[in-house]
Amino acid sequence: MKKSLSHLLIIYCIILSSPTIFAKHNIMPIDTISNNSNLYGINRMTDITSLPILDTNTRVHYEGSIDKQGKNADWNWSLYQDKKGEWVIFDVKGPGCIYNIVQHRYINSQEAIFRFYFDDEETPRFTIRSSDFGNKFPFIEPLASCYIGPLDNGRGPIRVVRSFIPMPFRKGCRITTNIKLEGFDRAKGEGGWGHVIYHTYNSSDTIQTFTGNEDYSSLVQLWKQTGSNPLLKKESTFQRYTEKTIQSGQQLILLDKHGQGCMNGIKLYFANRDKEYLQNVWIHMYWDQHNIPDISCPIGCLAGNSLGFNNTSYLLSGFNTDGWLYNYFPMPFWNHATIIIENRSSKEVVLTSSEITINKNSYKQSSCGYFRNTPYYFRKHTSGSDSPIGIIKGTGKMVASHITCYGEHPNTITCEGDVRIHIDGNRTPQIESDGSESYICYGWGFPTPAETHPSGGYDGLPDNPWSMTRLCLGDSYPFYSELKFGIESGEYNNQYLEHSGTIFYYGQDEVTMIKTDSLDLNNTQSIINHDYHATGNVSTEYLETFFEGDADNVPISGKVYSFNGYSCFKINISPKNKGILLRRLSDQKYSQQAARVFVDGQEVTEHSWYVADSNPYKRWLEDDFDIPARFTSGKSSVSIRIIPINKENEDKRNWNEAGYQIFSYIK
Repeated sequence: MKKSLSHLLIIYCIILSSPTIFAKHNIMPIDTISNNSNLYGINRMTDITSLPILDTNTRVHYEGSIDKQGKNADWNWSLYQDKKGEWVIFDVKGPGCIYNIVQHRYINSQEAIFRFYFDDEETPRFTIRSSDFGNKFPFIEPLASCYIGPLDNGRGPIRVVRSFIPMPFRKGCRITTNIKLEGFDRAKGEGGWGHVIYHTYNSSDTIQTFTGNEDYSSLVQLWKQTGSNPLLKKESTFQRYTEKTIQSGQQLILLDKHGQGCMNGIKLYFANRDKEYLQNVWIHMYWDQHNIPDISCPIGCLAGNSLGFNNTSYLLSGFNTDGWLYNYFPMPFWNHATIIIENRSSKEVVLTSSEITINKNSYKQSSCGYFRNTPYYFRKHTSGSDSPIGIIKGTGKMVASHITCYGEHPNTITCEGDVRIHIDGNRTPQIESDGSESYICYGWGFPTPAETHPSGGYDGLPDNPWSMTRLCLGDSYPFYSELKFGIESGEYNNQYLEHSGTIFYYGQDEVTMIKTDSLDLNNTQSIINHDYHATGNVSTEYLETFFEGDADNVPISGKVYSFNGYSCFKINISPKNKGILLRRLSDQKYSQQAARVFVDGQEVTEHSWYVADSNPYKRWLEDDFDIPARFTSGKSSVSIRIIPINKENEDKRNWNEAGYQIFSYIK
């Protein structure tokens, strides 16, 4: 646990001697902090003050054009063809919200038409062409755009459409296209890269399904103000300091404030024109006298640019080649805040100006996380496996990532590595990407830096080195025990690349989800202990295959049960639970696996268990199903019944199971 910092303050040898200047500005105040953990959609994205409030009952997911064999053929994007002949690229049952859509395709390809179906509707509620992104309401700039990439030595040009329009739904959502998004041959007009990032919830209470007529004016205005602090209030106080020189190896206490507050803006101006200071000058932030810093990283990471070739301006962080850096994430503290600048370079640096903005702290400490980053991942190559940029333990939500990459030679394409994120111990990645460039919503690598939009972008030299930033604002990544962030070195970890970087998140040290039981269908005693039964033309298959992701070359074997009746079993849970999560191990060879779930004879009507995607090569899958507390509160054990939903003209054995892990939410 993080404790006193007082002993550290004594040893720092440079302290700012200039007086603190407090000022009040006549700025229109932002909305009062809601302290609501269940904001979604427009409200979630508009209310920047809600970022420190940790989520409950929220999961993040990815659907996209990942090479099913684990290589780099990421250009096919469809789940199945529906009865209308449309190609389904996204299909989810239950309440949720889409936050990010990206699709890249050659400009000489046939134009795709996207249709959005909500809540089991047979008629699309919204239709849009690729070329309409950025122009057709509500898919308008800067929330949506159509970016035409460069020729790039004959590989382009390519049209990248992206959207950050929040699209909530109560019962489910499908996205279809009129053509099959596949292939990579520009001469043939092919191309099918893309993804959707979305949240799911275990209840549809308060959720209103997207209509396309919502009022996005406040969100549009917010995103148009990129570069200015969106958290200024009339009562904001400012601490400003005059020029200070920091010698090599020395540190400077920039802030030492007792009492509570919320730091929601830090701007620094360095006179040095040597770009190395972005990586060699570090910033350390301590909240509430913790004995290790909550933030500790090069200042370039905090500003979202570690190379400094060009200006990069994002909604809550940015860098200017004149020397200005800023970060506007809200950072609450309840009794003390300390900020230290450390010069790790071999020469002095001059901090010409600094400004720290502090507001009143109106947050409930029990429901919020501290603004933190993972231990900085120093530049290195990890042979044959993903670079482990960050691992987080506890409870929180990831809100930004910053990664820098160096190739062996100049002008070598180094963007093909997929980002892969595992949450709460799930062996299947919850977030992936078809290349580094797609993760930050671009296409065709990094040939023309700098490229930016309010939620992400990159700087560097053409192809490498590059420095990329992704802000996860609406589409933050909640976790309840753990988050692991990795990135491939090249197409399938087959390149020599050196990565560095860090992950920013709001977090608490304590976990809020614990494992309370597991059912192993390859273990006879476990089957007996859990009173497991399967009915209805039961069959078993011995399977030796792999998981997707970094370990996709590690074979795992086991027995899989298929049936078209039902399975039932008893599980142990925490009597103090706030709901539980079932994690199924299964064979994902078959698509559209669906089932109804019953707890002690009562059906979970909030959503069914449904997985639309499939992988006939890397067949092991772990997928999760949340059960609300109304079914489990106060109980130490429950009986589960799984009834497959067998659709017409489809394989009636598509539902299968090889085991279950059971987790209890304890807060």
